[in-house]
Amino acid sequence: MSDKDSQPSRRTILQATTGALASAGIVGLSSAKPADKVEVNVGFDGPSGRNATLSAADDVVREFNFDAATIQLPKKGAEALARNPNIRYVEENGTMHALAETEGWGIDRVDADVAHANGETGSGADIAILDTGIDSDHPDLQANIGSGKSFVSCSTKGGCRFGAKPADNTCYQSWDDDNNHGTHCAGIANAVDNTEGVIGVSTEATLHAVKVLDKCGSGSFSDIAAGVEYVADQGWDVGSMSLGASSGSSALRDACQYAVNAGVLLVGAAGNSGPCTDCVGYPAAYPEVMAVSSTASDDTLSDFSSTGPEVEIAAPGTDIYSSVASNGGYDTYSGTSMATPHVAGAAGLLMANGYTASEARDQLTSTAEDIGLSSNESGAGLLDAAASLGLDSSDN
Repeated sequence: MSDKDSQPSRRTILQATTGALASAGIVGLSSAKPADKVEVNVGFDGPSGRNATLSAADDVVREFNFDAATIQLPKKGAEALARNPNIRYVEENGTMHALAETEGWGIDRVDADVAHANGETGSGADIAILDTGIDSDHPDLQANIGSGKSFVSCSTKGGCRFGAKPADNTCYQSWDDDNNHGTHCAGIANAVDNTEGVIGVSTEATLHAVKVLDKCGSGSFSDIAAGVEYVADQGWDVGSMSLGASSGSSALRDACQYAVNAGVLLVGAAGNSGPCTDCVGYPAAYPEVMAVSSTASDDTLSDFSSTGPEVEIAAPGTDIYSSVASNGGYDTYSGTSMATPHVAGAAGLLMANGYTASEARDQLTSTAEDIGLSSNESGAGLLDAAASLGLDSSDN
């Protein structure tokens, strides 16, 4: 074994260090002055840790059902809290972003059409889209939308930095899509088979909009963690996360573990940092999340796709045509964001057939198609929705 082969994996390092963040001081906040008020996520152990956290807070932004809270306090107070032995971590409440930027070729390539022809629609499964929301009156989605929840406000007024543009849409619901990204992902996962527009990998599952990203495609660690927690508390089957950042969040990691313990299959976008090696973003890099890379129509790795040992499966992500919120229309996007809901929709098909989250995860990887990419690039291979259901997918 070479020296390189003997090095611990990034995931091993992650698992070893996550619980030790408090001893290393606060994660982030380096530019803040001691008296500056900061917003942090705090993970604690037991009642003493919880009491210390809430007592130190000037404002409590959010308390989670798992042992963590988001609070505001002066930086010097956060530093003191981090030294408390009952505190597991103190981290800046940073930000994650939508990973985006098409119909038929993806649906056909993963053999979802074969599943549909055999009566597999996902009916009975619940798929949560943790994103910018879902257009509540889109003609390809409306029949499949169940309930929703917003952890950020919906607003199409005003602009965004860095060229992002809000959707031309109306916020009829608090969880409506003011960006387009979430609606695009929802269409890939579960658009209705209604002879118009696009068709999803599953077609009759129930979609749930969990709005954790705003009109500019951004959301805090705490907002996203709260969304994951909410999915778990609703008892839904699949959580699709086409979002991420290059650095992780202990609060979000806690939320992902909470959801997995509740029986949720979490699927996450590997990231759009390619070409690169060992660069899978978070939360996809967490072992609790099924990381998805992206392929093009010729089965090559998408040039933007992040790769690394955390990648479990690949799915179509280049030039994917799907629904958008603006004027109830359609558009073509590329990204691991588009690959991820292909896998979420296939997971919905399996869980509608009684598979548990862990069984569905294993089934998706064990039936994936070898397309000649390395494991770092595609994990077990390319998603095959029909094969995962035990159907003949040898048509092409």
